Amino acid sequence: MTQNLPDGIVILDYGGQYCHLIARRVREMNVYSEILPSDSTATDIQTISKVMKPKGIILSGSPHSVNREGAPQLDLSILDIDLPILGLCYGLQLLANVYAGKIRKGAIREYGITFVNIKNPEGVLDGMDSMEEVWMSHGDTVFKAPENFKVLAYTDVCPVAAMKHVDKQIYGLQWHPEVVHTKHGKKMLRNFIFEVCKCSPNWKPLDAVELSIERIKEIVGNNQAIIALSGGVDSSVAAVLAARALDDKLVAIHVDHGLMRMNESEEVAKAFENRGLRLIVVNAQERFLKKLEEVTDPEQKRKIIGEEFIRVFEEEARKIGADYLIQGTIYPDRIESGITKDSDTIKTHHNVGGLPLSIEFKEIIEPLKDLYKDEVRALGEKLELPRSLIIRQPFPGPGLAVRLIGTITQEKLEILRKADAIVCQEIESLPNYDEIWQYFAVLTNTKTTGVKGDERAYGWTLAIRVVESVDAMTANFSKLHWDTLEKISNRVCNEIPHITRVVYDITHKPPATIEWE
Repeated sequence: MTQNLPDGIVILDYGGQYCHLIARRVREMNVYSEILPSDSTATDIQTISKVMKPKGIILSGSPHSVNREGAPQLDLSILDIDLPILGLCYGLQLLANVYAGKIRKGAIREYGITFVNIKNPEGVLDGMDSMEEVWMSHGDTVFKAPENFKVLAYTDVCPVAAMKHVDKQIYGLQWHPEVVHTKHGKKMLRNFIFEVCKCSPNWKPLDAVELSIERIKEIVGNNQAIIALSGGVDSSVAAVLAARALDDKLVAIHVDHGLMRMNESEEVAKAFENRGLRLIVVNAQERFLKKLEEVTDPEQKRKIIGEEFIRVFEEEARKIGADYLIQGTIYPDRIESGITKDSDTIKTHHNVGGLPLSIEFKEIIEPLKDLYKDEVRALGEKLELPRSLIIRQPFPGPGLAVRLIGTITQEKLEILRKADAIVCQEIESLPNYDEIWQYFAVLTNTKTTGVKGDERAYGWTLAIRVVESVDAMTANFSKLHWDTLEKISNRVCNEIPHITRVVYDITHKPPATIEWE
């Protein structure tokens, strides 16, 4: 089996905001990547050999200082593995610290575009110009390289901006080659992946189809399974994969928790008509809304919804005798829910961190858990799903609960549903609207004074969120034409009496997340 595994790069996550971007860059070169916690050992690296052939290790950046007590460290056993290592930013400082270089807080912090002088253009820096434009983001600085390391690059304030072990394939870069602001960053990573690590570009996300089908068959065997089908691209792709694996041993469960968009459940049922998949739609609006009464904290909302989903699935599974639950969790869900020790839990996803501790199912199967959104879309195309499903708007499992700030009531849900439908109608009337990643309305918890029919009005403030992205890990707000925004605003205020003000969210991710809660 091993000979069929793809070559891969292991990325140790020290909590840096660009860790996931490193993984994406590696995959873009058709080489598999896997993120592991910062305290991983040589044994952990060997364990990952079940899913890939490790050919190199990248140490990510971090918000920590290597000199601070309790800062994440590098397990020394990893240095004994015969694999090339590339430390980025904090990763370079870790290597310098391990090998007894000199690191201290810099007098000047380098942040943003910086020009580095390339002293020795070899290995990772092979083919680089004598001066390169890179993206720096560091407070600590390596002022003296360790013994047995030579300096490859420097800046006016950073004497060791890049270094290499004289005998081993161990490199460190103080900058971030994974971000687009580093002019030749992809070339640097390509040098490491293909020239230093000798990887073959033998992985594609489409390869996951047959592997996923075989894995589902192996786990479920002759038993019954259910799949959580929201109707989004992730759960839809997972459903088609599972149906191919299990045939009539699979039942899809769509839960209408009362937090859906306008006509959402009806559209899901229609989309899966005549697709050879038995679908049960469960109306659970009352039970979910009762559980959410007076709840305002978004994390609590997500956890309540996550647990209630499981309870509904357990009830339905008992009726049909199913022992397994399949769901469409993808890699960004796990990353944002804090899959590694030094990563923050940005927000708990109902199907990851929101799951209750006590679950009746023998196992929860997640065939897409190692893929990013664009990779899942590519799978959907291969599986010949309708384009309408493949480009379908991402929609959070907790639904409108996390787009309605504050307490949830039926009245506020109806207001938000109508407003969201207007936003979707107007955006989808634009040419090339499918190039936009996501667009939706958020009902804030703020009321403001307005004027309607020459009379004073006091109503809700609605926020519009429209973003462009590739994988939802980073996103830019969309610079919509003013005419479009004006039309949305006019329609919302005219058609929904309870809303007196419309605002547009112009925040990128990061620092914001795409969803408001």
